[in-house]
Amino acid sequence: MERKAKIFVAGHRGLAGSAILRALRARGHDPLLLRTHAELDLTDGAAVARFFAAERPEYVFLAAAKVGGILANNTYPAEFIHQNLAIQTNVLHQAWKNGVRRLLFLGSSCIYPRDCPQPIREEYLLTGPLEPTNRPYAIAKIAGIEMSWSYNRQYGTEFLCAMPTNLYGPGDSYDLQASHVLPALIRKFHEAKARGEKKVVVWGSGTPRREFLHSDDMAEACLHIMGEPWARLQEVFGAEHPPLVNVGCGEDLTIAELADLVREVVGAQVEIELDRSKPDGTPRKLLDVSKLGALGFKRKISLRDGIADSYRDLVARFG
Repeated sequence: MERKAKIFVAGHRGLAGSAILRALRARGHDPLLLRTHAELDLTDGAAVARFFAAERPEYVFLAAAKVGGILANNTYPAEFIHQNLAIQTNVLHQAWKNGVRRLLFLGSSCIYPRDCPQPIREEYLLTGPLEPTNRPYAIAKIAGIEMSWSYNRQYGTEFLCAMPTNLYGPGDSYDLQASHVLPALIRKFHEAKARGEKKVVVWGSGTPRREFLHSDDMAEACLHIMGEPWARLQEVFGAEHPPLVNVGCGEDLTIAELADLVREVVGAQVEIELDRSKPDGTPRKLLDVSKLGALGFKRKISLRDGIADSYRDLVARFG
């Protein structure tokens, strides 16, 4: 991507979008097209059409989405499927209609079947039932992948789909009702430490295994992918498969191990109590990152260092 090319970062205030924005600014990219939700509602098709026609972005990072953990997905399934389908449908269609040179659509590793083989390869998409607790969100993201591939085949667009593993980092949501497991644990242990509490309750059995990637590593991977020649990307993806690449680190740990690591980094002198009455979600989600590796990318930030970075972010923002 040329430094002077017009780049639209959709969702630039979210965890993924803000990391992509930091990475673009660090490389000197300008102009960057940024709109808050108040300035541009991406679920409004007419508004999105006006924006693309007026601004004519050359590259698009589609990081805008309604996201959340198990509780949020279970509580608001209609919002999760409706808003995500609307956002990606509007942006992808207008990107094609207005001649965007390349677009990166961000999804999630929850698109893959609940019980698929580990580590998860891109080819496992649509080979089995989804995890029920996030099915509406996953189906929306799968539709975005299929839409991207369809436009590529029919119209010759260069729409790419990156599926990150569980992300965390600066700007994360630490809302205990809506956030993902890692930021929620950071907040729980921080508050327990501040209040002098004796224990922290962790949802589930503690046995599910999860992979985590710092948002800055994710952003570096996305820029790396966007900068690869199209012929090379097609070679790695395979002509018979969607333009899909996993973005992760290829390492995982149990939720119990994660809780212990967060407790150590935060410095909370508390016991961990597992609430086995709460759902576990998918038993394991470890991504096969061989395609990303074939493109020459590897993560730089260790989980311990990343958790420390996130903890500093929480303290700086909320005290």
